[in-house]
Amino acid sequence: MKRLILVRHGKSSWETNLPDRQRPLKSRGKTDGILISKAYKESYKNPELVLTSDAVRANTTANIFKATLEIPDDKFIVDPKLYTFDERELKHIIKGCKESIDTLMVFGHNNALTFLANDIGSEYIDNIPTTGLVIIDFKVERWTQIKEGQTIKTLFPKHLK
Repeated sequence: MKRLILVRHGKSSWETNLPDRQRPLKSRGKTDGILISKAYKESYKNPELVLTSDAVRANTTANIFKATLEIPDDKFIVDPKLYTFDERELKHIIKGCKESIDTLMVFGHNNALTFLANDIGSEYIDNIPTTGLVIIDFKVERWTQIKEGQTIKTLFPKHLK
């Protein structure tokens, strides 16, 4: 069995005139990251591998989870290819995950995350909000086989406040 945890980056700031990749989190993005990572930690085991976009807002969100879940450095990978808004590219990256990894957490961007969750999950999600987390299980042995999974949990900040 494979478990995929998709996490959208936290709420980002538009206050500075920075390129999109360099936009930081707002304070709400940081507090929501702590809220969701703690809620995840209460009920689920840690991922064996964390992949994150190199965009500042995604990487910062991923690092909040890394701290809360105590993810070791060697299980945390920043991948510039995850700075994508295309679900097909995102799915291709996930399908390339090592078969020895059974639980994968990916930090990225919309619309790729929402479209992917709807494509491979069993529950329709109108929009994964910022810092939203979706867990999808697959009854397969290889990441290349992920197709139709079971959406087992959605954790959204508005549901925990």
